[in-house]
Amino acid sequence: MQLTGSCHCGAVRFTVDSVNPYPYQRCYCSICRKTQGGGGYAVNLSADAKSMKVSGADQITVYHALLPGAGGSRHASTAERHFCRRCGSALWLFSPEWPELIHPFASAIDSNLPVPPEHTHLFLDSKASWVELEAKPGDKMFASYPEESIAEWHERLSLGAD
Repeated sequence: MQLTGSCHCGAVRFTVDSVNPYPYQRCYCSICRKTQGGGGYAVNLSADAKSMKVSGADQITVYHALLPGAGGSRHASTAERHFCRRCGSALWLFSPEWPELIHPFASAIDSNLPVPPEHTHLFLDSKASWVELEAKPGDKMFASYPEESIAEWHERLSLGAD
């Protein structure tokens, strides 16, 4: 499925192909929540990095989240969170550990996305106290990372792009 996306002000637009287009993961980690999760969480997708086409690339800035280290220190993550420098919209995450993948944030996607039959709630140990968990029967819950990847979730449920 080809996904089209953009920032709020329209300075950045992109297209990317995804065989895993269901926005099913709700991440409650402090990074996602503080950089873009209006509902207390963020939702990202998985797509083919080679298929990415971007207009307005000069309007993009990258943030490397700070991760906790030994003795209270912090170090920069290798993952790159891409944002519009004009309006601050979160666009996608790229990690050099998986160079074939790009993870657009569902909030930046303009295409109609399919509705997932269940959700995976992750990093619940980081959930803000004010966030009400809206879990449905069948949803999966994880204190940190889930047990299955985005691709494995789509495969288990026989879901994907046509």
